[in-house]
Amino acid sequence: MLNKIVIASLLFLFCSFSILAQNENNTKESKKKQLTNEVVIDSIIEIREPIDALRPAKAAFFSAILPGLGQVYNKKYWKVPLVYAAIGTGLYFYIDNSKQYNRYRDAYKSRLAGFTTDEFYYDSNGNFLETPRITTENLETAQDFYKKNKEISLLVTIGLYALNIIDANVDAHLMQYNVDENLSLAPHYEFNQIDATSNLGLTLNFKF
Repeated sequence: MLNKIVIASLLFLFCSFSILAQNENNTKESKKKQLTNEVVIDSIIEIREPIDALRPAKAAFFSAILPGLGQVYNKKYWKVPLVYAAIGTGLYFYIDNSKQYNRYRDAYKSRLAGFTTDEFYYDSNGNFLETPRITTENLETAQDFYKKNKEISLLVTIGLYALNIIDANVDAHLMQYNVDENLSLAPHYEFNQIDATSNLGLTLNFKF
């Protein structure tokens, strides 16, 4: 009878220890899984800023109001001096060609009115010349030349102004473009040894 009690007690203790050990293992595994999930979430998942669909339109609008303002909005500050240098150069040539055109235009109109008092009747020292330095025909040719240059300068300036708007818009698009190292597109070349032909194409790789 005593032996049965001892054996029953030992079996009970053994079962208790087994249950406790199993519970402890389950607890450890649960904590391990939880820790692993946390590590995976912290190290792999990258929270990106939400895409602003209106950002490109805003950048273009700002550059349309004031050249270079869209570049500031995109935080591309180094482009601002380039924008003003380009547009400023176009404006400089437009203003200079306009002045030269008006200069020859005024002299030409003075000649047609019968006057001999325009600037080309005088030398660099202010002495009057019987024969003008530039003839009336050349004055007309000069007018056409500077008028054409003035129009070209205006078109170039307008083009640079439009390019400033386009640049701000494209930059805003590219800033929100998802460039991921796990996604790649590369050329693919393979030599087929069976029929001695070459296979050329593009390979799209995506890493999970």
